[in-house]
Amino acid sequence: MISLRNVTRHYKSGDRTVHAVEDVSLEIARGEFIAVTGPSGCGKSTLMHLLAGLDTPTSGTIVIDGLSLHDADDDALTDYRRRRLGLVFQFFNLLPTMNVLENVSFPLLLQGVSHAESEARAGELLKLVGMDDRARHFVHQLSGGEQQRTAIARALIHRPSLVIADEPTGNLDSKSAEMVTGVLARIGKERLATLVVVTHSAEVARVASRRIEMRDGKVVGQDLDSS
Repeated sequence: MISLRNVTRHYKSGDRTVHAVEDVSLEIARGEFIAVTGPSGCGKSTLMHLLAGLDTPTSGTIVIDGLSLHDADDDALTDYRRRRLGLVFQFFNLLPTMNVLENVSFPLLLQGVSHAESEARAGELLKLVGMDDRARHFVHQLSGGEQQRTAIARALIHRPSLVIADEPTGNLDSKSAEMVTGVLARIGKERLATLVVVTHSAEVARVASRRIEMRDGKVVGQDLDSS
């Protein structure tokens, strides 16, 4: 469960105070697929950074699975990001010297998981995202959509309770974006993790279980999936 209560984030830009997030209160149930939409500069990315523990609210509380992010120390936040959180970015951040399987399994190896178990779990996730037939290919041999699906598998490798994706289809052509959207929908349908996706894509918003619209730092509307 994710609970935000009266969360505000202000910061200074010269002599001006920017109201990036303004009095946001939300409840997100375990396994929900949330799409956060709105124009550029509306506070979507700031909200994502707050949920990821990469920024601290000016006021208000953020509690994720019992952890109070708003007053957690650096060690607790590092452990949260390492063990409970998966991140997917617009730019894929894959390691070019590793193949697909190695990129996905690498985070587990860093945690001391055996090579065999790491690759076995990576193989399962590559099958989930439709990349099992490309497991031995290197990054330069992949399309943008294939790289993003690999990045999604990597974000899931440590079985996080929350996955946050920032514009995951933003740099993709329409066909690749459609495939990545399908992967996100499958993750949401199978409730592999709570999924919060910041997006401008109407298609991504359509397959989410709930759409949250932001403007001027505030949540101005919420729509449930009617399908």
